[in-house]
Amino acid sequence: MKLLEVENLSVHYGTQTILKNINFSLGENQWLMVVGPNGAGKSTLINAISQYTNYTGVVRYLGKDLSTYKPRELAQNLGVLSQKHSVGFSFTVGEVVRLGRYAHAPGIFSQKSGQDEEKVQNALELTGLTNLINQSVLTLSGGELQRTFLAQVLAQDPKLLLLDEPSNHLDLVYQKQIFELVRRWLREEKRAAISVVHDLSLAKAYGTHALLLDKGGEVAKGEIEKVFSPKYLDAAYSMDVYAWMNKMLNQWK
Repeated sequence: MKLLEVENLSVHYGTQTILKNINFSLGENQWLMVVGPNGAGKSTLINAISQYTNYTGVVRYLGKDLSTYKPRELAQNLGVLSQKHSVGFSFTVGEVVRLGRYAHAPGIFSQKSGQDEEKVQNALELTGLTNLINQSVLTLSGGELQRTFLAQVLAQDPKLLLLDEPSNHLDLVYQKQIFELVRRWLREEKRAAISVVHDLSLAKAYGTHALLLDKGGEVAKGEIEKVFSPKYLDAAYSMDVYAWMNKMLNQWK
């Protein structure tokens, strides 16, 4: 079952081409890792799929053009975690996470349901934030803030996760926790995830599929073992990736 289909997606800023003719599909329970060197267009791809950036081509979710979805309908199906978060008010962690339930409320002034609070509490627990529920987000570290917005996305209960560097600013213990959490989340029906990941080791450990980009174009796509071959990685990164990874690994032996 195809949850997401991307056909001939291109992004232009003026005369500059950021992405050119990107094509891929994403099936149920699949986790696509979007990798490539800096400037490859990885974050732009996430922004285009999530309808934050203008593009040409077609993006379909469950067979329907995503550009035709109403904002509330979009928010009920897509959860987006960006790299940077702008926080200008002294909301508590709990208040920020509860914002993830607004798309499911029958009206703007409706009362929160027991299911809403259950989703919020589960998200806080899964991201290790229960003890910080009443703390102002203005006092959080970068890693705590990242986990707060991830908890908001999880409380939203989407079917498709779009994660731009989900482990950005996170300590090792929370990197592992977040990736394990997404892996477990993907086991339920009609779910899929796309992650921009710079760490190729994390991408290989958790991804089922990969899209390798360079200079805005596709280098390779498909199952992760196929994409993560010297043939494609060396071409994109202009170096012997396997030799470098083995050198890093040997430091721990």
